[in-house]
Amino acid sequence: MSPRPKFLTKVAFAFIMWAAATAPALAERTVPYWASIRLPHKAHQVEANMRVGPGEDYRINWVYHRAFLPVKVVRIMEGWRLIEDPDGARGWMLALALQPARGAIIQAKELAEMREKADPASRLLWRLEPGVTGKLGDCTGGWCHFQIDQRGGYVPQAALWGAGEP
Repeated sequence: MSPRPKFLTKVAFAFIMWAAATAPALAERTVPYWASIRLPHKAHQVEANMRVGPGEDYRINWVYHRAFLPVKVVRIMEGWRLIEDPDGARGWMLALALQPARGAIIQAKELAEMREKADPASRLLWRLEPGVTGKLGDCTGGWCHFQIDQRGGYVPQAALWGAGEP
């Protein structure tokens, strides 16, 4: 027997093992769930489109330019996701335009305080305006770790859309 078939058998076996190990990770999530807008790092592509239907032929309803803007995924159809944004607008977005990394947006009517620790008595770091988006970390005891660029701290969970159960 030549060495070529043995090599191909090993490659096929390795692929089958990889597929079996990653199958749960590749399985569809149950809806609803949180996701956030993924913006490519290419200068010519800095937007994500929401369409009125699940396909490239449908009209664009909204164009998003903010990475980590949280969205709620409410339905899955092949490579498309029916999403709801913080303003309640619903539409279809390519799954590739979304990322599982959680984002959040300040939804308070007034400035939200970002503290050094998850404690209202801890040092005030910043006051965040409504509409500020960032990466969402763990939430416990009514506080969530929130990061904007390189700055991070704790914000009351009630001031964030995208935190908690979808």
